[in-house]
Amino acid sequence: MRANPEKCSTFVSFSGMDGAGKSTQIASLRSRMEEAGLRVRIVTFWDDVARLTHLREVSGHKIFKGDKGIGSPDRPINRRDKNVRSWKMTLIRYFLYAVDAVSLRLVVKKALKSDADFIIFDRYAYDELANLTLSNPFARAYVRLIMMFVPRPHVSYILDADPVQARARKPEYPVEFLQISRASYKALSELLGGMTVIPPMPVKDVERQVLQHALQQLPSVTALEVSSQKV
Repeated sequence: MRANPEKCSTFVSFSGMDGAGKSTQIASLRSRMEEAGLRVRIVTFWDDVARLTHLREVSGHKIFKGDKGIGSPDRPINRRDKNVRSWKMTLIRYFLYAVDAVSLRLVVKKALKSDADFIIFDRYAYDELANLTLSNPFARAYVRLIMMFVPRPHVSYILDADPVQARARKPEYPVEFLQISRASYKALSELLGGMTVIPPMPVKDVERQVLQHALQQLPSVTALEVSSQKV
């Protein structure tokens, strides 16, 4: 049972290149919302939405000889998956992203029916679509089609970051690829519109900007509950 049946779930997503600070900002926003007494649910795209994940991991490790795991400053790795841009991989991505879109639609529907007041998606369809070559007319048409099918979050955050700094925080992909990825997220936001791009800035400044923006999207009573805390 929901604490207040008149409340509607607020549904947000965080996207951006690897090392942009998504996990940090999600944890911060979640903490502030829970301190206000709100029920928060985190949905992780890779764990809760993406399908055929084992196949993807195997292809990246065995076929393309990439490293497994998550990179850290003291343990850099070299992944080989979304930075592989061959035409064969592009066709595979079109198939996989369509499958994930069906899954995402179902996951969002289920999450919105839960007792959560605030739902945060750690990555969204945007993070897959940004891997496509958006200068290609077919790719742009595909992106629009996918986003007509999947629900749009109430707020879609894209955390921008300097590629060199992002690589230092999460050393998994070459800086050259992160530069391409950054440009792709920008092109995606321009193509789809309605996305909130947070520019590179100190972590605390990003937290403040995200929270202040999120308050504007909450139902009035909830906004008052959270804004009563120090922003």
